[in-house]
Parts: sequence; C-alpha cells; structure tokens
Amino acid sequence: MDWQPITESQIWDKILQAEARMNPEQSRLWSAIKILPQKWQQTPYGTEGNGFWVVAILGELVLWFNDIEDGFNVSHYKKHGEIEEYWCNQDELEWAVQSLLNLIQQGYTLPKCSPPIAG
Repeated sequence: MDWQPITESQIWDKILQAEARMNPEQSRLWSAIKILPQKWQQTPYGTEGNGFWVVAILGELVLWFNDIEDGFNVSHYKKHGEIEEYWCNQDELEWAVQSLLNLIQQGYTLPKCSPPIAG
C-alpha cells in the first residue's frame, strides 16, 4: 500500500465533521484562530507529502494535520510556513482545539506523541 498525502478536499471534510462535534467553547476559539488550510513545510517528516496542512494559528502555535499518522497536532513555529516541531498524535480536530483551550485557561496542553526515536 502506497501512502498518499491528504488532499485539500479531504482536509475540508475532516474540518467540517469536527466543527459539527465541537462544543460551544471549542467552537468560539476555533472561529477566532482558524485559517484557510495551507501547506506548511516540516523537515524531515513533511518532505515526502510536500508539507502538512495547517488549519489554525494562535500566537506562535499552529494547529496542523499529520496525514502520515492521521491526526491533528499543535506545534510551535518561528517562521511563517514552517512547522518547527513534529508530533504524531492521532487527535481529532476538536481535541486539538481543546488542548489550546486548556493552555489558555489552565496553562497546560494535552500530552503529545513524539516522532520515532533511533536506538
């Protein structure tokens, strides 16, 4: 089976499904931070698929979809267009939005799954 990067149409399907599941608090934050999906680079894991879809920005954080692992993640960025950290969570969009709510309201985020570690 050959892996194929997710298309823009497919990322929109995931976003629309998640919006229908969001509670009012998640929905309010989502409305404030969402952007039109755009591909951002991430080295080395994002190279093969020509980047990952970023769907929201909050300060120095981006909310993006890891189509290798099939889940949404929150990472830092320093330069627009480049995801600094690779995470392999398999979170639904509303869970990632909740993680940002937790950060704003209580100062913590949900746990993150790291990339493969050699050795």
